[in-house]
Amino acid sequence: MTELEKLEAGLPYDFRDPEVDARKLHAVKMCKVLNETDPTDYPACEKAIRELFGSVGKNPVVLPRFNCDNGKNIHVGDDFLTNYNVTILDIAPVTIGDHVIIGPGTQIITVNHPLSPSGRRKSLGIAKPVTIGNDVWIGGSVIIVPGVTIGNNVVIAAGAVVTHDVPDNCLVGGVPARKIKDIPNDLEEE
Repeated sequence: MTELEKLEAGLPYDFRDPEVDARKLHAVKMCKVLNETDPTDYPACEKAIRELFGSVGKNPVVLPRFNCDNGKNIHVGDDFLTNYNVTILDIAPVTIGDHVIIGPGTQIITVNHPLSPSGRRKSLGIAKPVTIGNDVWIGGSVIIVPGVTIGNNVVIAAGAVVTHDVPDNCLVGGVPARKIKDIPNDLEEE
C-alpha cells in the first residue's frame, strides 16, 4: 500500500512521502494565488476559491491569509465566509454546510500525530474528517480537532477548543468546549 493509499484509508502514513507532500505544495501554491487576489475583485476571488477547493456553493468569501494542506478535500455549501487568518488542514475531508461563518484565526485540523516519540520520528500522521452542519457560526480563534462533527444551528464561542462532536441547536465554548445552552432554531417555524 502506498503512503497516499494509507492516508486515504485513514491509516497511519508517512507525511514526508513525495506523493503526500505534493498535495501540500500544490495547496501552498494555490493559497498564494488566492491570498494575493484583490479581495474587492469578487469574480477573481471566487475563481481562485473554486480552483482551490473540492466543491463550492454560491457566494463564497475567503479573506486573506487563508492556508490549507490540500484544498481539494474542502467542500463548502452556499454563503460560506471565512474571516482573516483561517487555516484548514484538510489532509482528510472537511465538509461544511450552508450559511457558515468562520471567525478570524480559526483552525480546522484533520491530521494528528502519534503520542509515541518513535511514531513521530517515523513522520507518521493519521487523518480523520471534520464535518460542520448548516447555519454554524464559529467564533474567532477556535480550534476544531480531527474527527469532530458539528451539528446544525451551532454557535462556537471565541477561543473554544472543540474536541468532541457538537449536537444541533446549541452554544458551546471553553477549553475543551462544552455545551453552554440550547439555542432556538427560528428557521423551523418557516
